[in-house]
Amino acid sequence: MTAHTWWLLLILTVAIAALIYLINSRLRVHPFVALILVSVGTGIAAGEPAAKLAGSIEEGAGGTLGDVGVTLALGAMLGRLLSDSGATDAIARALVARAEPRRLPWLVGAAAFVIGVPMFFEVGLIVLLPLIFSVARRMEEHGGTKGSPYVLLGVPAIASLSTLHGMLPPHPGPLTAMTGLHADLGLTLGVGIVCAVPTVILAGPVYARWIAPRLPDVAPDAELVAQFTGAEREPTPAASGPGAQAATDVPRKPGVPTGLAVAAVLVPVVLMLLRTLAETAMDESSGLGAALVFAGEPLVAMLAGFVFALGVTMVGSARAARSGHSGRSGEETRASLTDSLKSIAAILLIIGGGGAFKQVLQDSGIGDAIASAAEGAHINVILLGWLIALLLSLTTGSATVGIVSATGIVAPLIGDGGGLEASLLVVAIGAGSLGLNYVNHAGFWLVKESFGMDLTQATKTQTAVQTLVSVFGLAMALLLSVFA
Repeated sequence: MTAHTWWLLLILTVAIAALIYLINSRLRVHPFVALILVSVGTGIAAGEPAAKLAGSIEEGAGGTLGDVGVTLALGAMLGRLLSDSGATDAIARALVARAEPRRLPWLVGAAAFVIGVPMFFEVGLIVLLPLIFSVARRMEEHGGTKGSPYVLLGVPAIASLSTLHGMLPPHPGPLTAMTGLHADLGLTLGVGIVCAVPTVILAGPVYARWIAPRLPDVAPDAELVAQFTGAEREPTPAASGPGAQAATDVPRKPGVPTGLAVAAVLVPVVLMLLRTLAETAMDESSGLGAALVFAGEPLVAMLAGFVFALGVTMVGSARAARSGHSGRSGEETRASLTDSLKSIAAILLIIGGGGAFKQVLQDSGIGDAIASAAEGAHINVILLGWLIALLLSLTTGSATVGIVSATGIVAPLIGDGGGLEASLLVVAIGAGSLGLNYVNHAGFWLVKESFGMDLTQATKTQTAVQTLVSVFGLAMALLLSVFA
């Protein structure tokens, strides 16, 4: 490598260190501002002309947000509609009803897997807490459980929600990485699911069965349990078997048929997968194929899911009214959707800042320097993407920063993208962003406080589970890369 290449790599190293410092120092600079500042400094240091530098930042931020911004907004509103309508509650209740105690961790993990398709980690966990607390309380009362039932049920939920949030579109991180790496949507979904299922099993129910007896004292505050389980209940029909009692105290929201609830969650995913099927198995001139390709575009698929969920909400309100409960008014629904957009404003800004950083790296020549260095060092690109995302997520406290920055750094290594390698790289980068989730991550504190844990207990659950998800996700991606 030339001296100029080494100079560009040094600039990148300093830029990453500056990003970490700005976010973690006493300045506590917002990640979006830190990314823009670092992008400007990186471009100037690399010798990019000032006039072109401004254009790079605008192009990178605008292009990234143009690709994923509207899709993420629709996804946030879809998740809120599913929660408010009782659809997620219906799915969870259907999976857990009449289950034997030994199957409950698996079924809670399955419920979290389905619910986690359209929902962010934090939102999905809040939605599932009433189910987890209610069933765990009944297990506690009837005894026979080794260790804390809250850990036994909470760990599978954490594993499922974090895996989907980090490794599968249409979540923000994977969708951003997919766009930056020009990965195929359907292929990324397919390999993501293949990687996610064994990851969730090992980091969820299997690990829960091992760790729960070692944390027997974990239990949420009684007032918090009462708050989450104080919703109106309807007893489920009596069931035979030792698990019948544990399944009769699940909070219920009336009005949403389970079939409609499941359909509302799966509409976007099915449309995206049909798009891939149409692209691979149908002729380009086929009218049906063209329609499926259009319907499977992320923005259109999320819009279809949103409209379907809106219909589910209306059905739920009508059924609630007929059963004597108060349904949601149009004004309440609009206010709830507005509130859901507030929760993703910061994420969208960070994604835009990451897009600007990525574009500056490419336009300044640093991307080519990265590719040259990686080629000379013979570094596996999947492992490199995972490691960069892991370190940046750990040091900045933001999985989103880890994903968007890692995407920009490794994008030059795969050329124009596409193919199995690009999709596996999306999964690996997402998995890397989940590992070593500790005190500088908001999710760590949500789990700690929700389950009444001390720092050690939270480390053995939240940090350990997400690190296992990260490692298993990488392992699966590397295993599948044999076929790339």
